[in-house]
Amino acid sequence: MARTKSSTQWMQEHFDDEYVKMAKAQGYRSRAVFKLKEIHEKDKLIKAGMNIVDLGAAPGGWSQFARQLLGKNGRLVALDILPMEPIDDVDMIIGDFREESVLNELYAVLNNAPIHLVLSDMAPNMSGNKSTDQARSIFLGELALDTAKTVLSKNGVFLVKLFQGEGFETYFKEVQQAFTSVVIRKPKASRPRSNEVYILAKGFKS
Repeated sequence: MARTKSSTQWMQEHFDDEYVKMAKAQGYRSRAVFKLKEIHEKDKLIKAGMNIVDLGAAPGGWSQFARQLLGKNGRLVALDILPMEPIDDVDMIIGDFREESVLNELYAVLNNAPIHLVLSDMAPNMSGNKSTDQARSIFLGELALDTAKTVLSKNGVFLVKLFQGEGFETYFKEVQQAFTSVVIRKPKASRPRSNEVYILAKGFKS
């Protein structure tokens, strides 16, 4: 199948991307790791001894980065419907986290230990239709928020990627209702033309 002009341009931009080159040089699985790294450095997101759940974790870049900071006592569980290559000291669950059986598996892996941080870098498969893609982004954000509200311990932290557009303000207010502190972060590693941002919510009110 012949590549479209736009896809060829994207491929060229991708391989010229400084963050893609840095990820490859440093052994990370995706450029997205530098988004998490920047947010962590600004907000002291990940602390030794935490228990973390990484939703939609494939290919595993965020889990790679977070695991390095947890020390011996912290646990990290990566969930995705897609298979991933193993990561040392990361528990992987392959399945749909909306299903009760998958959540039960998560609780079993953590042996009912408290969950301090839920991460979600999920994004929809882009159709090219802005309104459709935006609706899908909000839907994934809702799934991540519902999961965070289900599994987080009191004062827990939630970091989720979302696209700014229709439904964003409503979603943001929904997050504010569940957490004591909510801010928006736009890491430098996010491509400037992208309307993706990260919502960082601290102090889960459960």
